[in-house]
Amino acid sequence: MPTQYDLVVIGSGVAATTAAFRCRSAGWRVALIDHLPFGGTCALRGCDPKKVLVGVAEALDQSRRLRGKGIGGAEPSIDWRQLIGFKRSFTDPVPRQREDELAKNGIDAFHGRARFAGPQAIEVGDQTLAARLILIATGAVPMRLDIRGEELLTTSTDFLELDKLPKRVVFVGGGFIAAEFSHIAVRAGAAVTILEQSPEILTQFDQELVGMLKAKSAALGIDTRVKTRVDSIEKTGSGFRIAVASDGLGSALEADLVVHAAGRTPDIEALDLAAGKVEHDKGRLRLNEFLQSTSNPVVYAAGDAASSGPPLTPVASRDAAVVAANMIEGNHQRPNYEGVASVVFTIPPLARVGLLEEEARERNLRFRVRHEKTTDWYTARRVGEDCSGFKLLIEEGTDRILGAHLVGPHAEEVINVFALAIRADLPASRLKEVIFAYPTAGSDIGYML
Repeated sequence: MPTQYDLVVIGSGVAATTAAFRCRSAGWRVALIDHLPFGGTCALRGCDPKKVLVGVAEALDQSRRLRGKGIGGAEPSIDWRQLIGFKRSFTDPVPRQREDELAKNGIDAFHGRARFAGPQAIEVGDQTLAARLILIATGAVPMRLDIRGEELLTTSTDFLELDKLPKRVVFVGGGFIAAEFSHIAVRAGAAVTILEQSPEILTQFDQELVGMLKAKSAALGIDTRVKTRVDSIEKTGSGFRIAVASDGLGSALEADLVVHAAGRTPDIEALDLAAGKVEHDKGRLRLNEFLQSTSNPVVYAAGDAASSGPPLTPVASRDAAVVAANMIEGNHQRPNYEGVASVVFTIPPLARVGLLEEEARERNLRFRVRHEKTTDWYTARRVGEDCSGFKLLIEEGTDRILGAHLVGPHAEEVINVFALAIRADLPASRLKEVIFAYPTAGSDIGYML
């Protein structure tokens, strides 16, 4: 007979565990399933290990920028093998810690691929789990690109496990992964190329600030090619040959490593959704405003698998809290994605919260724009950073901050202040009155406003 559970969770990342722990604390019997090591993308294969690599690259970059300004001696360099070893000191303990935490809280953990065996049943291995409710929190996987030789692409997961960094690295795609990993790789000594078929990279961010970052990237030696379509990838005796087309002209380039950086899609293909009567549309689950399946009310989704909000870890966590509340108390909470900050961890970082300028104009909002390069401001000058600037959108009449866009030192921290202001509906004039610690990147906010 199937084992009975109040909740079966598929996945083991932040969305999965947040909901599992909350429902378990309500006295529910909970099971959690994953075919990968427990911990999820962020902790094991994404943002956390990536930022470990970024931190070392930042230290190297700052020492180089300050040479002749107090830094001397031998030229520092990145020891890639040591760096990956340092990264593993963060990631290797996670699966065991996560399983111990689940066991301590009385949550049953199952290793293996989960698939629906019915509207309220999940199979894992040779076991069937009967569920009163089911949560899909499987995260996302690299999307299919329909490129000949696509199987030769390396994923971001594989990149983070490289014991040796190849000399020539090509990123297919121009989003977060390409931007961040290219800044790590080039500072570690690789020759880096980004291939993006759209007219621009990082299209979710303010393009004037992206332009500043592109100029910085070019100065580092990163070759960014937009309006460039990848037609095929083939193995050669010395590496890979990538055939591309740009402006109707074909050409080719050689690489030692070709990385998939062209987007991710919900990881739901192997779940046999049809058996669970869970409908989807082109790989996206059909959900209502409560993150509940529209075709099977037993099923909810959260995080990247839900694809309801931005594909960010804090969003996944918040989704899970909303879903848990709805499962325990009945549908009454909806996710609110207003004021969600996001950061590209390049060096320097690029950040945004709220509306882009073109989005605000499409809504026919009346607003003023505060935009300035800040390379001569103290925060940037003292660390020798030549890529720094901001753009703020402030609504006329209400004084609301509609959007904040930053590039430069500590942008990843300062953007959180603007996120708080937007979320709390704090007028720009009130934020300007705040007396920040000085001199800090936060104290620059008053001058931006």
